[in-house]
Formats: sequence, structure tokens, C-alpha cells
Amino acid sequence: MINPLVGFSVETKDIGFIGEDLERPECILAERDGTLWAADGRGGVMRIERNGRQTLILQTGLETNTASSFEDRYVNTKGSLPNGLAFDENGDFLIANFGTDRLELMKRNGETRVLIDQIEGRPIGKANFVTRDSKGRLWLTVTTQTIPWTDHVKTNSRDGYIAVIDEKGARIVADGLCGTNELRFDPKEEWLYVAETTSRNITRFRPQDDGSLTHREIYGPSNVGGFCDGIAFDSFGNLWTTLIMADRLVAITPQGDLLTILDDGNPQATAELDRAWEEGRVTPDLMTAATGTLCPWMASLTFGGPDLKTVYLGSLRGKRIPYFRSPVAGLPLMGW
Repeated sequence: MINPLVGFSVETKDIGFIGEDLERPECILAERDGTLWAADGRGGVMRIERNGRQTLILQTGLETNTASSFEDRYVNTKGSLPNGLAFDENGDFLIANFGTDRLELMKRNGETRVLIDQIEGRPIGKANFVTRDSKGRLWLTVTTQTIPWTDHVKTNSRDGYIAVIDEKGARIVADGLCGTNELRFDPKEEWLYVAETTSRNITRFRPQDDGSLTHREIYGPSNVGGFCDGIAFDSFGNLWTTLIMADRLVAITPQGDLLTILDDGNPQATAELDRAWEEGRVTPDLMTAATGTLCPWMASLTFGGPDLKTVYLGSLRGKRIPYFRSPVAGLPLMGW
């Protein structure tokens, strides 16, 4: 069977936009009726209806994020900064909060409670992403425990990890990871895939019945050509990933080949950032300079629409959500 992504690329004319005046729409959830939910840097979630109508739902009882400078918002991560989102079994929101360093549960009216703020007796660190499996277990990634977190990008510190939360509580099941970011299961939940952003590769594990992870290995290229962030499978078996700051969208085929789907980066600034990464001298200024225009700091991707062929792109610095049509459907997320 021919891979539908071979020869496929997205041009500017193919891209539409939804949403306006968004704040750090890093992660996006799509519902069957076309409603989108985007993480919002003011400390909550933005609901976007099919007709474009927006409703901001702020987390109650938490400090909203009013920081305006790059240093305060992205380096010091002041206030609530929702990052990864997932639906819980009731349709409410699990939030990996990069600002409060916690895993939180927010109801659709904004009522929020903390699920965990420590694991094995210590602060979590930079909570990045959360997902739920068919057994009801929660899986949480922590990017780094380095303060400020941007120093981790400079040193490539391997202090990220994956934790599982089940009836036994929360515990670390994989550590020594480099910039742990989004994670996804394959359709049969035989493998768990995670983006190691700062080492620029996708790693996978075999999950066991007790929640432990074994058979760690790199999946696809050892370097995908940029800082891989969001990941998602399509129904053909391609693993899509965004390359943040390069603002490029690529996919790893089942054979391990790398295909470029969309390239919206700043070539000169991205090349300078790449050199700095190789030499261990990444700075916030170099990170800031490396950004595109359509989806600045492309961070996540979500398949939506009634046929799961509409791809929505999240970002850390965008004010709206780009979307385009894919030749192949994505896999439905838990709660779809």
C-alpha cells in the first residue's frame, strides 16, 4: 500500500485559521461536534466553537498569568501556564501545568483542583504533557527539573522523566530523558512513544501491566532535524511531529523515513540555533529569534473534524490556530 503522505506537502494557500487573540495555545483538543479547546496562557482553556465563537474559561483559585515579557512568561514561567491537555473520563480537562509544576483537573466551569504536585516526595518539575490509556491510567511527562528550564536546553540535561498515576499512586517509570515532551500510545497500546525534545529524537517503550516501561529504544532517525515537540499517529501508521522553533512539521513513516509536510521556519535563525545546540550555547535570545510566521513556535498537532482529517496546529507564540486538510485520517484520542 502506498503511503498517502509520500509527495504530500502543505503550502500557505492550503492553510486556514480559527481563533483570535489567543494566548499560548500550546495544546488543542478536538471534539466530534467541531468544538476546539486550546490551552491558554492566561491560566485556563479557550473554547472555540465551529462558528469561531470563543469563551475563555479560567482556572478558579489560581493566579492568572499576567506576565508580558519573554523572560517572565517563557523563562521564569510565572503563574498558571497550562501546557498539555487531555480529557478525563467525564470530559473535563487534565492539565499538565508548566507554570505551577503540577498535574491539575479543571472542570468545564473552571473549578480546579490539584491532582499531584509531588512524586516520590519531591516537587514534580516542569510538567509538560498528560494522556490517559484504556485502563484509565494517567501518564505524565516532566521536561526537566532544571531552574530556569531554559538552562536545560543549553546543557541537554537528562533530568526529564515519565510518571504513571494509577490505583497505586504516582511513580516514575522512566527517567534519564532529555526534554520529555508529548507522549502517545500506538493503537494497540503495545508501545508508548515520547518526544525527547532536546535530544531531538523519538523514544519508545513497551508498557507492562504493572505500569513499568521496558525495551527502551529510539524510533526513527536519531536526530529528526529539530526540537521535536508534539507527536500524533495517523491511521496509516505515520508518526507526525512538530519541530518547535524550526516551525516545521514532519512525519516518521513505519519504515523509519522522515517526510517533511510543512516548513514555515526562519532558515537563518534556525541554522544559528542548531549550531548553538550542537555547541551547548543555546540562549533564550537565540530561541526567540528562531520562529516562523504562520504558527510561531509550532508545538502540537491534533487531528479533528468528523473524518479526523483536519490537522490543527498549536503554538507557544501564536494568536490563532492554523489548520489544513490531511490525505490520511488521524487516530482518535481517548475521550473522542
